[in-house]
Amino acid sequence: MIVQAGQDLDVVLADIETLVSCESPSDDLAAVARSADVVAALGERVLGVGPERIVLEGRTHLRWRFGDPAVLVLGHHDTVWPLGSLDRLPFGVSDGILRGPGCFDMKTGVVMALHAVAALPDRTGVSILITGDEELGSPSSRALIEQEALGCAAVLVLEAAADHGAVKIARKGVSLYRVHVEGRAAHAGLEPERGVNAAVEAAHLLLAVAALGDAAAGTSVTPTLLKAGSTTNTVPAGAEFAVDVRVRTIAEQDRVDAAIRAIAPTLPGAVIRVEGGANRRPMERESSAALFAEAVAIAEAAGLTPFEGVAVGGASDGNFTAGLGVPTLDGLGAVGGGAHADDEHVIVAMIPERIALLHGLLSAALPGGRA
Repeated sequence: MIVQAGQDLDVVLADIETLVSCESPSDDLAAVARSADVVAALGERVLGVGPERIVLEGRTHLRWRFGDPAVLVLGHHDTVWPLGSLDRLPFGVSDGILRGPGCFDMKTGVVMALHAVAALPDRTGVSILITGDEELGSPSSRALIEQEALGCAAVLVLEAAADHGAVKIARKGVSLYRVHVEGRAAHAGLEPERGVNAAVEAAHLLLAVAALGDAAAGTSVTPTLLKAGSTTNTVPAGAEFAVDVRVRTIAEQDRVDAAIRAIAPTLPGAVIRVEGGANRRPMERESSAALFAEAVAIAEAAGLTPFEGVAVGGASDGNFTAGLGVPTLDGLGAVGGGAHADDEHVIVAMIPERIALLHGLLSAALPGGRA
């Protein structure tokens, strides 16, 4: 075991506490920058070398490169938790359970990545990329992630595990849209017939868009945020709504995209404008098959707790790398649950096992299959 019970595990737990204790909500640039400083300092202590700091659109990302990248270890240090969450949900370890905002998604995974790489006798070929905007959809880091993954033999994503420690062998793709409707204002009491009601048009569009879902294919098309009108006595001149699309296959993503863009207005005089599109392509099973088989073999040989491979609805930065055709395995991080919820937690006993699994995958994927 790379990290054992006792002193070694105590060091890892202290490192997790250090990261969790530095709050890093994605939408707070100063908080993300402070968190990057903490991750950088911790990584320098564990790895013996500091990272490259990459600031894009005000967001701080960290990269450690050991030679030309052959394997990318991918994670993020931003969280969904607002400043002050620690006051209500302080870090703590009790009865084998670690708690604290962001511990499961995914600060434990960041610490695990650093310790697993540090344990390699030769790190040549390893790249570690810890981004600061994943919870926002990676608007500034996507190109950086894709650039770093190109040419790699494998991408290992330290997002939290699925239920019961399952690794994530497939993820749904995500498309995000905003549909704008332009109508014509008029007085709702004196001459409503002169108006073009954007709210009514939006209602027609909502139903048409929602009907594009296909449960059998695993496709959900969900209208979400809706806004219309200006005052209670005016025919709405404008309306807009957001649409969240989740798909298992690229073919379904393309089908829904074409259909949304082809929807025509119902009311004469209404004008429709569609913004957005594919945010993340699906991470299909073929991308992870070989790496998953390798992970299972490593776990069996090392006597680790068995785990399954599952498909999940949520997306991650692994969708980007899999979309490039780079073999990608996700969900290699903390085992626990409650992501984004008050009961977020990590099972302490599984931390050494997951570090050992990551170490084995790195060793197998590096040139020459180094042990």
